[in-house]
Amino acid sequence: MSLLAEQLADTEAGWSVGTFGAIAEFTRESNEAIDLTQAGDAIRAVTDKGGIGIAPHQDLRPIASETPTTDSWAHRVALCLPLERCAMSGRTELTEIGPDHDALRDRDRNGVLFDLGLGALHIDACIRLDDEDVVAALRSRVGVSLFAPGNDAMAIIFAANPHRVFISRVGRVEVFQPIPPPGGRSPDGPHTHVLPKLLAHGRAHAATEPLPDRWIPCAHLYPAHPLRDQLGRKRALRPGRHAAFQMLLERFGLPELLTLKRQVIEAVAAGQAPETIVLPSDRFSRATVRVALRQLGATEQLTPVLVEWLAVHDRLDLIDSENPMEAPH
Repeated sequence: MSLLAEQLADTEAGWSVGTFGAIAEFTRESNEAIDLTQAGDAIRAVTDKGGIGIAPHQDLRPIASETPTTDSWAHRVALCLPLERCAMSGRTELTEIGPDHDALRDRDRNGVLFDLGLGALHIDACIRLDDEDVVAALRSRVGVSLFAPGNDAMAIIFAANPHRVFISRVGRVEVFQPIPPPGGRSPDGPHTHVLPKLLAHGRAHAATEPLPDRWIPCAHLYPAHPLRDQLGRKRALRPGRHAAFQMLLERFGLPELLTLKRQVIEAVAAGQAPETIVLPSDRFSRATVRVALRQLGATEQLTPVLVEWLAVHDRLDLIDSENPMEAPH
């Protein structure tokens, strides 16, 4: 848990609890007041906009990975549990749970939790209310899917702007900020997304994230990125941040992808042409090769050999003359 405590103290690290199609995210600004506490292995951080709590679990396995994005790459550490240890309630209807005794703030522990009934395996996506009239209105609508034709529960929820509380076996994210109006932009800092069309796929995580079978991501940590801030805004390369995540990758990455990444980096450094090496062609291997090449383009000289590798394995139009791996959106 020392890794998680260190990252929680880093203002540039982000966090989430969610599933494919529904997620609660926690980030904070460097000048934002925060309450950081630790009790045993349990840690939490709370601001005026939201909070996160991470609880210890004996089966917790961090898995670090990288994937290519439109113009660079993304990285994260999935906090995983085995399939047989990750299950939450699995409710599929709006359900009243009762007072939120585990709320991150004392003053929220009398608030009433309602499970939205999204049917996700490993998270309970909830709202928390302290308005008696709204609680009464939702009580009259429990036992029905939030997405059932004619159900106005979602309209009541939007109008009430309740706290959102997403809970898994390894922690919870709470969001205090308002829900944006339809078509509106999510606020900076803690926020949630619920996308029924994606939820319908029934996936625990995006298909692009390389995770072993039967390991379920019950939360995610997003350490500081070397080319973007926590709001996704571009910035000049910070080599220290890149090196820091590469250390996490060496410690928690999947061995077969680490081996492949080293092979590509060593081949480029040795001046080997891309056609001299036979590489795996599965989805995650192709993504690993692309990330390795993009990182070389961002951190090293753009040599003729690297350009040749990029031409074979990636898109050269992503290269910008000033910062090879950070072309404008």
